[in-house]
Amino acid sequence: MLSDFVAIPVLAVTDLERARAYYEGTLGFTSAGEAAEGVMYRAGSGQFLVYPSGYAGTNQATAVSFQLSGDRFDAEVADLRDRGVELQTFDAPEGTWQDGVLVQGDMKAAWFSDPDGNVLNVETGTQA
Repeated sequence: MLSDFVAIPVLAVTDLERARAYYEGTLGFTSAGEAAEGVMYRAGSGQFLVYPSGYAGTNQATAVSFQLSGDRFDAEVADLRDRGVELQTFDAPEGTWQDGVLVQGDMKAAWFSDPDGNVLNVETGTQA
């Protein structure tokens, strides 16, 4: 069954070198090694793949969500802003926006895009 295997998020980009500059330089990820298709990055106990594709940026939904503990969220969002990352807001069915962060009860979430428009998210409150 597929549920027995590790899932790897995959992000399509138009320019792999520009993407590397963003993911490594701006977001601070470390390459886990070259892959035949692109570059693997470590994230917590998992990894994700960034690879070149003509379909880059066509997904308008959240592509990758990073789960943060509540005590780390504000510092991580501040670090993203210090690195020049612009947070996005949108019409949300619940919660309120506070300085680019969606707050709903104990949950906080923020969204931003990479240079190709892949939507990334940091959030609290959904860890198992």
